[in-house]
Amino acid sequence: MYDLRPETPADMPEVEALLDLCFAPGRTALSSYRLREGVDPVGPLCLTLRNEFGVLVGAIRYWPVQIGGQPVLLLGPVAVHPTTQGEGLGGLLMRESLNRATGMGWSRVMLVGDLPYYQRFGFNKLEDVEMPPPTNPDRVLGIELVPGAWAGIRGTVERAIDPQARSGPDAPRHSG
Repeated sequence: MYDLRPETPADMPEVEALLDLCFAPGRTALSSYRLREGVDPVGPLCLTLRNEFGVLVGAIRYWPVQIGGQPVLLLGPVAVHPTTQGEGLGGLLMRESLNRATGMGWSRVMLVGDLPYYQRFGFNKLEDVEMPPPTNPDRVLGIELVPGAWAGIRGTVERAIDPQARSGPDAPRHSG
């Protein structure tokens, strides 16, 4: 049995330790981390997964970014403790968080990752979207939470503007 809930400030040290365990030590030098600097994550979508003993076994985070002035969710990182990998916990985190993102009014999500893994969740290569270097363009993937949401979206991924200041039909309904 697992306990899935939004990440709290008290979870942060454990989540960071899990990310350090699962990813290379230089993970914070990646371009996706530069897009997150000084930007609050989308709290309701940052989830933790604990086992029956209360041990953190998985986590997923989301951040607002923009492309051509349009809001986009940047998924990542997602991590599962090595002792529980292969049990479907990453898939559980992905499906649950994407469902929550849809419910919050987000229309598109992107990530940097391996297409063979993320394709099972509906992600495809984004041809007209460029992550800041040094990102392999073949690893820039996206999913539409609303049909047609990626149509006409092209350009470089940039830090998010204040989502509270956006208005209009594609403005996400969330608090940060």
